[in-house]
Amino acid sequence: MSTLEIRDLHVSVETETGPKEILRGVNLTVKSGETHAIMGPNGSGKSTLAYSIAGHPKYQVTGGSVTLDGEDVLSKTVDERARAGLFLAMQYPVEVAGVSVANFLRTAKTAVDGQAPNLRKWVKEVNGALDQMGMDADFAQRNVNEGFSGGEKKRHEIVQLELLDPKFAILDETDSGLDIDALKVVSDGVNRFHAKGDKGVLLITHYTRILRYITPDHVHVFVDGRVAEEGGPELAEKLESEGYASYVKAGASS
Repeated sequence: MSTLEIRDLHVSVETETGPKEILRGVNLTVKSGETHAIMGPNGSGKSTLAYSIAGHPKYQVTGGSVTLDGEDVLSKTVDERARAGLFLAMQYPVEVAGVSVANFLRTAKTAVDGQAPNLRKWVKEVNGALDQMGMDADFAQRNVNEGFSGGEKKRHEIVQLELLDPKFAILDETDSGLDIDALKVVSDGVNRFHAKGDKGVLLITHYTRILRYITPDHVHVFVDGRVAEEGGPELAEKLESEGYASYVKAGASS
């Protein structure tokens, strides 16, 4: 069993007028077998949390800690964090011209595992993962995300999740831009990952619709760079009916 622990995390970004604090003391613990949903309005710092854990250079950690099984995550490079078992599915997956999906996936798998996968077995695994996500095997020969629809990009992120098999998946608004069919396919992929039993999921969203297909164990309401409230699945139902207005108002007055 593994534990991802975030303690009193403060993060700033550089702006034209100087540093701006985005995260203002985040505390969160995710254990193997758990699914945590982080919900909140746009601009509340949800994506900043995801990218700070992953090691994006834009975000400067000014205080607090992130540990994985007791080891300091923040002192590691981005690739070291991936090898330690962290995976980030981006809200806006980037296009990589000149690099095929097949080469990208095999290179990533080799880097994470420290050795190249058996080629014959690997091709079978890649085709199987694509098929489960409703993607034709020909996708493996296309350049990474180049010319992909929004739904195809998000499905490809879950293909990566399945093949790289990390300890913890951080999914940054994986549901954004998906129609209902793609949402179900992506959700099924996340649920397959979670069903392995020793995996943790940190699902970032500001809509409740994906939670109709992925049932969280814990829900955290994120406002103004900190956790404003925590609860179980019933908290998501409350947000569905009431929205974030009361939290935003309370945050503005504090």
